[in-house]
Amino acid sequence: MPNIKSAKKRVLVNKAKAMQNKALRSALKTDIKKFDAAVAEGNRSEADVAYKAAVKAVDQAAAKGLLHRNNAANKKSGMTVKLNKLA
Repeated sequence: MPNIKSAKKRVLVNKAKAMQNKALRSALKTDIKKFDAAVAEGNRSEADVAYKAAVKAVDQAAAKGLLHRNNAANKKSGMTVKLNKLA
């Protein structure tokens, strides 16, 4: 444990941020899984709604630094391909 006051604060802030990042990453995974489930079910209208939510979540995660922008683009591209195969 650090002795310096500012270092103690950094430990607390880092712990709080890590918990926030973990929650956001979990929510992102949930949105992607909902989209995958809708695609697997073959329900186009449900997949469209889930696709919009998942893409928004991926973009927000990339903006916050949870995902690298290229990784986010790769995820969105893969979801788009899956959605287009339903048609």
